Amino acid sequence: MCLAGVSAVAGILIYSCDLKVAMSKVLLGKKGTMSQIWKGEKVIPVTLIQALPNTVSLVRTSDKDGYEAVQLALGKKRREFRVSAPALKAGDTVNVSAFAEGDRVSVSGLTKGRGFQGGVKRHGFHGGPKTHGQKNRHRAPGSIGSTAPQRVVPGRRMAGHMGVERVTIKNLEVASVDVEKNILMLKGAVPGHRGALLEIRG
Repeated sequence: MCLAGVSAVAGILIYSCDLKVAMSKVLLGKKGTMSQIWKGEKVIPVTLIQALPNTVSLVRTSDKDGYEAVQLALGKKRREFRVSAPALKAGDTVNVSAFAEGDRVSVSGLTKGRGFQGGVKRHGFHGGPKTHGQKNRHRAPGSIGSTAPQRVVPGRRMAGHMGVERVTIKNLEVASVDVEKNILMLKGAVPGHRGALLEIRG
C-alpha cells in the first residue's frame, strides 16, 4: 500500500510505500522506448529505463519519525520508500550498478491516460445485440440495476475516466544493465508513457 502526501517544500507529491526492501535495490528512472536484444538464438523484448544517479534527499529513522524510510530524488521528482535499516545517508547516490543481469524487480508507475471511455473499452462489456430493432445502441451499457436504492451504488461499472492509475508489475527480469549510459533493460513491458517516472524495487 502506498500513501500520498504533499511535501512542505515546493508542494512536491511524495509517495510512501509500505513495502520494505533492501536499500541497494531501490531506484527511480524514466521510461524509454521498447526494444529487443539477442541472447543466443532468442530475441528478448525489453523496455529501456533511463535511470540517472539518484540522490538520497532524506533518511527517516524509527527513533525520530516512527518508521524507517529513504527518500530518493531524480531531478525535482522525489519518492519515499519504506526500507529496513537504511545504510545510506542524505547526500549519497544510487545508480543502476545496484542491479545485475538476472535480478527480479518490481516496477511501479502511473498507466497511460485514456480520457473518458465507455463501458466496452473501460470494462470489457460486450455491448447489445446488433439486430432486433437495435439502432445506435450497440455499445450502450444497458441496465445499471434496480430502482430500489434510487441512486448509483458505489463500484458500479460504468463509463468514466480511464487510465492514470498506479500499477505495480512484479517479478520482471533485468535483461541487461548499461552502467556507462545509466540504462536498465527490463524484460517485458512496464506501466506509463515514455518519460514517465518509475519506481524500481529489487
